[in-house]
Amino acid sequence: MTTDGNTGSETDRTPGGDQSGAPVTQHLQHLLHSVRAFDHRRPMVWNVLLTSAWMLFAVLDVTSGGWRTVALDPDAPGTLVLLMSVAFSAPLVWRRTHPMAVLAFMTPVALVNIWCGAVIQAAYVQDVVVFHIALRLPGRALARAGVLVTAPLLAAAVLQPHGWDRTAVPHLWAFALSAMLGIVVRTRKEYTEALVDRARRLEHERDQQALLVAAAERTRIAREMHDIIGHNLSVITGLADGGAYAAARSPERAAQALEAIGTTSRQALTELRRLLGVLREHPAEADRTPQPTLDDLDTLLTGVRAAGLPVQLRVDGVPPALAPTAGRQLTVYRVVQEALTNTLKHGGTQPPPSAEVTLTYRPGELEAVITDTGTGSRNRPGPRDSGGQGITGMRERASLYDGMLEAGPLPDSTPAPGWRVRLRLPLEDAPS
Repeated sequence: MTTDGNTGSETDRTPGGDQSGAPVTQHLQHLLHSVRAFDHRRPMVWNVLLTSAWMLFAVLDVTSGGWRTVALDPDAPGTLVLLMSVAFSAPLVWRRTHPMAVLAFMTPVALVNIWCGAVIQAAYVQDVVVFHIALRLPGRALARAGVLVTAPLLAAAVLQPHGWDRTAVPHLWAFALSAMLGIVVRTRKEYTEALVDRARRLEHERDQQALLVAAAERTRIAREMHDIIGHNLSVITGLADGGAYAAARSPERAAQALEAIGTTSRQALTELRRLLGVLREHPAEADRTPQPTLDDLDTLLTGVRAAGLPVQLRVDGVPPALAPTAGRQLTVYRVVQEALTNTLKHGGTQPPPSAEVTLTYRPGELEAVITDTGTGSRNRPGPRDSGGQGITGMRERASLYDGMLEAGPLPDSTPAPGWRVRLRLPLEDAPS
């Protein structure tokens, strides 16, 4: 689609558009494409048409007596000349399927043609077969074809010593030109097929890459939704349980719990709208609220404390002058969120558990350790979210930045039972 800068008009140059002003070569290519398509669908029709045309020319040459103008012996029998013309032309029907057999059949006819001195022009039909041998068969077959074509010419040097060069040289040139033309067409065809195959493989690779990207995006969205919904529902459950317990004794505390439930629910809905906004038909309308970072940990811990889980935050070491990337900060935030969510769900109630979040900055590394004193971990043989996606999601997040994550019960040497999640995350990408 090209635009005229002076008039602003557009001219459709697509293949399906108006081709009245198209160059002649484009019409010729379209015609050739149609002929090839028809030949591909009905090859025998084209074979019969071509063979009939060659046979008609050969018979007309015999009946008109034109062959005598170039014959070494104009008195050769006309019936023999007619039979040789048919013998040269009729086998062309099988020139594409059995070219070597067709050329082998023509060789004795060419020898008789030389022996009787007729030297009819139909003998040049052999070069059509030579072209198909060069086009379809290996190089050794072309060498054997050269032997079959030159053998009658060598016999002519013995049978017709005075005029054989007048016959041999044109046939040798015709053989060389037919062989080279077949090789050129074959090379071009193989090159085109290689380009088509490469384009097909690239298209397949592009489709596979798109599927992988889509699968990775679905996994990322599922992980984010798990973290958002799981954490906020756990907080809401804790607030609801606490509000129900306090309703009979302290209505004010119950009202505070209901207010906190409403705040947490609205926060969860906002995060879900932001996450699902990228899936809309018009991504520009999606909410561009930044993802949580380490600065939002205090807000997270405040909500967890409101749900009834005492949490302490401790920071060891000096944060680097250059803050970790947003992706790394989100990873740490989500790991802390998921660990505290598991404590709310599986930490037990007797005695009430507590938790501690420790961030330790080391040269080139950030370590986050989340421990709790919940008793539920001692009563479960496997991970707290066995069958779920919590710990798996945390490990996937850590692996995105070459980090390591460990999750499991506290060692037996510790004075109290509990659970520990340890994340070690490099602050910079490893050199490739």
